[in-house]
Amino acid sequence: MIDVIGVPFDLCGKRLGSRLGPAALRLAGLIPTLEALHVDVHDQGDLATGVECQNQAGLRNFDPLLGCVKELKARVKTAFQANRIPLVLGGEHDLSLGSVSAALEHFDGHLALLWIDAHADANTPATSSTGNLHGMPIAALQGLPSGLGGVEDIQWSKLLKEVVPGKRLRPEATSWYGLRDVDPGERDLIRRTPGDLAISMHDVDRHGVVETVAWFDKWMRNTGIKNLWISFDVDVLDPILAPGTGTAVRGGLTYREGHMLAELLREYLDAPDCPYDLVGLDLVETNPLFDTNNETAKMAVEWVGSLFGKTIMGVK
Repeated sequence: MIDVIGVPFDLCGKRLGSRLGPAALRLAGLIPTLEALHVDVHDQGDLATGVECQNQAGLRNFDPLLGCVKELKARVKTAFQANRIPLVLGGEHDLSLGSVSAALEHFDGHLALLWIDAHADANTPATSSTGNLHGMPIAALQGLPSGLGGVEDIQWSKLLKEVVPGKRLRPEATSWYGLRDVDPGERDLIRRTPGDLAISMHDVDRHGVVETVAWFDKWMRNTGIKNLWISFDVDVLDPILAPGTGTAVRGGLTYREGHMLAELLREYLDAPDCPYDLVGLDLVETNPLFDTNNETAKMAVEWVGSLFGKTIMGVK
């Protein structure tokens, strides 16, 4: 049982346009794809999002983002209370501040995160080279300090106080898949954190999807955590195949690698001895302004279909 929640927000990243992502994903057949897999889908529509701030000091468009993620957090909590899986359509990846915070609060901190993305999104205001909040959600969810001072520090503290629950995302419960564009400060964070899991495209090239997803399953079992949130950024896919995204980086997952990733995750989740469940999903950064014939949205919808059981030989 799934609640689809659209978040047409794109004011804290490099490019405008991902606000059109929820509509593009729906037009690409998201709801019929899930219904064909015998999934009970409730489309909850889109959040109303703010307008761009002019001449604001500190973190760009902080106030519209704060309002957006607070509303999203409330919507995701409502889905949990109805025993439904929230499927959040973006919009930028910073919206995960609201969705993952809701899951952390609902499950009292007992949550693991799989961040499928070309980017680590673990900068703080002090380590970010751009100051764009869409590159900072992991750092905020883990409760890392701003490190910058001034207005930015006040805003960051407000974000942690009003959105991120007291029981933060544990660093050792954080995993990444498909990394290929990681900033120096993010590398330092990942390297100094015992117990996290960062699977880069080098790992995928060298060991393949089958082995690297097995690493994730082993890591997930070792955490002892029973609740998994998956956050999927379409820029993990190679931009030759999926150009419609905000921060495209060459050398991503191929079409078949992407589907193999989703199919294997489904197999592990369906295994009789699997100790963890999928409790929520983000599908973000689809940007139709840079796409061709809505191909990126179509690929994203097909990926979700594979994650929920669609295979070449039919529904499992």
